[in-house]
Amino acid sequence: MTDKGLITGSDGQARCWWCGEDEQYIRYHDDEWGRPVYDDIRLFEKICLEGFQAGLSWITILRKRKNFRDAFDGFDFNKVAIYDNDAINTLMQNTGIIRHRGKISATINNAQCAINLIEEHGSLSNYFWSFKPSEKTTIKHKGDILSKTDESIALSKDLKQRGWKFVGPTTCYAFMQAMGMVNDHIDSCNFK
Repeated sequence: MTDKGLITGSDGQARCWWCGEDEQYIRYHDDEWGRPVYDDIRLFEKICLEGFQAGLSWITILRKRKNFRDAFDGFDFNKVAIYDNDAINTLMQNTGIIRHRGKISATINNAQCAINLIEEHGSLSNYFWSFKPSEKTTIKHKGDILSKTDESIALSKDLKQRGWKFVGPTTCYAFMQAMGMVNDHIDSCNFK
């Protein structure tokens, strides 16, 4: 790692330090993280997976992402919103995902809340992007990455008032980073 928070991969590319040498993590860093997402299904997936990450590392979730997609009907919130106790019990038996009853129940709850948000705002994209931080909010040097901002605190508060769960300020900021609402690639990263 350099003093600027970068690592140089075996391909000679400078990357943010956090992706390490894991090929799946590198692909995520290079192709997804910090890239703008406007598709409602993908936004719902991202906010849910960030909730599942709480207390865990992102690589754990990333390695299970396909299993999550399969288990939660591709994160189609219209389908997830009608899951019942039998569905929860089935998910609790699925060793391919994180089997945390609270997080599973929160995903179902949040799917119902997502439908309400779309009725009010036209799309999840319209709603989430209304919380986009100003460019000067982020720190992009020496590996310093914020864990929350005024905007992520406001998003978290608003979501919680609307009944969403597992959407604290740190989770919301990680979501903002992942969906490209902010680009926290370090300044000298080749994938900024």
